Amino acid sequence: MKKISGGVCAAQGFKASGVHCGIRKNQSKKDLALIVSEKRAVTACVYTKNLVKGAPLTVTKENISDGYAQAVICNSGNANTCNANGVEIAQKMCSLVEKTVGIKASDVVVASTGVIGQPLCIDPIKNSIDNLASLLSVDGSFDCASAIMTTDTTAKEIAVEFEIDGKVCRMGGIAKGSGMIHPDMATMLVFITSDVSISKEMLQKALSSDVDATFNMLSIDGDTSTNDMVTVMCNGKAQNTVIDSEGEAFDTFMKALNTITVALCRMIAADGEGATKMLECNCTGAQSLEVARTVSKSVVCSSLLKAAMFGADANWGRVLCAIGYSKADVDVTKVRVTFKSAKGEILVCENGAGVEFSEEKAKEILLEDEIEINISVGDGEFSSTAWGCDLTYDYVKINGDYRT
Repeated sequence: MKKISGGVCAAQGFKASGVHCGIRKNQSKKDLALIVSEKRAVTACVYTKNLVKGAPLTVTKENISDGYAQAVICNSGNANTCNANGVEIAQKMCSLVEKTVGIKASDVVVASTGVIGQPLCIDPIKNSIDNLASLLSVDGSFDCASAIMTTDTTAKEIAVEFEIDGKVCRMGGIAKGSGMIHPDMATMLVFITSDVSISKEMLQKALSSDVDATFNMLSIDGDTSTNDMVTVMCNGKAQNTVIDSEGEAFDTFMKALNTITVALCRMIAADGEGATKMLECNCTGAQSLEVARTVSKSVVCSSLLKAAMFGADANWGRVLCAIGYSKADVDVTKVRVTFKSAKGEILVCENGAGVEFSEEKAKEILLEDEIEINISVGDGEFSSTAWGCDLTYDYVKINGDYRT
């Protein structure tokens, strides 16, 4: 598994672009993105479980009901959610792709992100679609990733190269996400492309399985978005034998997918709204996977723990507190906690009780921009990782006037 450049354009047969169309007031911010495959691609999606869903999710779900798509169009700056004509606007976005690029509207994944409850006018998109299409390029991933950002401070993209059946295969992804992130089945907006040949059933199985261990273990602020969606498109250009069952080829594909999704999780966590530190919580020794996941996510979601990490305060009691109210079936007298960073690792709790440690050394460790919270809950064989960020003053500032 080798990391390469190219993002969503790393795989054969994919091009992308991104432009400013005018949805966002800041003309220096791109707000319209397009990804196109040379041929129809096997496609799988997972969506938010929030009962309030953006209109693009409804349209996308219908469009890929046959398991195929060939393009993605996405705008930022407006979520197209809770709008009376939201579905109509999302459908028009797909039709504009058909008219301009020649791909059937029913083969288009459509997505939107931004302010909820604000009418979305089709005119800026209509007026910019020709320019967007003309800029499609194998070098367009960064512009595409930039165009789907909202409060993100950096574009998020990654790609890997690997082999299946002796064929060189590639997979790449982009994501947006900084706030309103506490996934339930999917998360934020994530678009992944690959040239692997795989059946639609196995692709959906791969994606649904992976998000439980990756995106569903990511939390910035405890709010599940209305527009969360993860999409994977595989166009088969690598010409490997079709993956239609479990086995070595499927395992390799899963490893590639997990490499992409974990990397994107870490990028999103590090770029949480107002964040100064990326937090990774590892739980080991659990009696079941459910227990491990419950513990690690409860800790990384704790506002008190997140605030302590912002202040570089080794307040390990907040870790124990979060474990205690998680309702996970653990013996708290066996809990062990360490804090770790590039500056070293320090034991702060053993057998559910505090131990003597150097506050000065702990502070030095916690002043780093990537912190590991390592928890052992016994001698079980299950483990899990969750990602998040610290809670800072800037988070409130950003969300205090997000709409206005």
